[in-house]
Amino acid sequence: MNKTSLIKTPDKPTPGYPPMESTLIPPMPVTIDPAWGVPSAEQCIAWWDDYQMFENIKAHSMLVAKVAVQASTLAAEAGIDVDIPTIQASALLHDIAKSYCILHSGNHSQIGAAWAMQLTGNPAIAMGVLHHVFWPFEPEADKYFLPLVISYADKRVMHDSFTTLEKRFNDLKVRYGKTEKIKQRIHKTFEQALVLEDRLGKLIGVDLNACSLDCGRLV
Repeated sequence: MNKTSLIKTPDKPTPGYPPMESTLIPPMPVTIDPAWGVPSAEQCIAWWDDYQMFENIKAHSMLVAKVAVQASTLAAEAGIDVDIPTIQASALLHDIAKSYCILHSGNHSQIGAAWAMQLTGNPAIAMGVLHHVFWPFEPEADKYFLPLVISYADKRVMHDSFTTLEKRFNDLKVRYGKTEKIKQRIHKTFEQALVLEDRLGKLIGVDLNACSLDCGRLV
């Protein structure tokens, strides 16, 4: 994986939302180096307290991880080469900077990716954190399964409940759609989420919209 993908981020994006256009160069396909450390679920959860994560964000992160693990388990059963512990760690850490940014402002995916890289030394984990809000490249599920499944899992969890993409984004529009520009960005993210659902589903061979993904267990 091209580590530079961790720092090539859009110039001055609206916090929490994607740029309308992207000129970024796509990263290399995600590969996992066995030398990279992968923290356990227990370690990731301990870091939540170190970074003073709000309780509601902890609940959200736990369910996102379960959804990501369940989708990844289905992928593994379909013969797709996935690293479930790495995906689980990235999902558990995807909102590690959310509470900090609520209090102090900032882009929680960018700050969180930096923190995840510092904590784990694992660029694949950090990549999933960085891109969980929006994937600014062609969403090729076979090449970028890890960040795409993290992004998709996040979109299927509203607060601490498993939900549909439609309900999730209707909630986002109500809570954050204060301007027409932000509404457009939310809609663009919704459109991408539908594409991710289709691409990941076709790769795995499962209709993800009709599949219950909230029953998985952490590994």
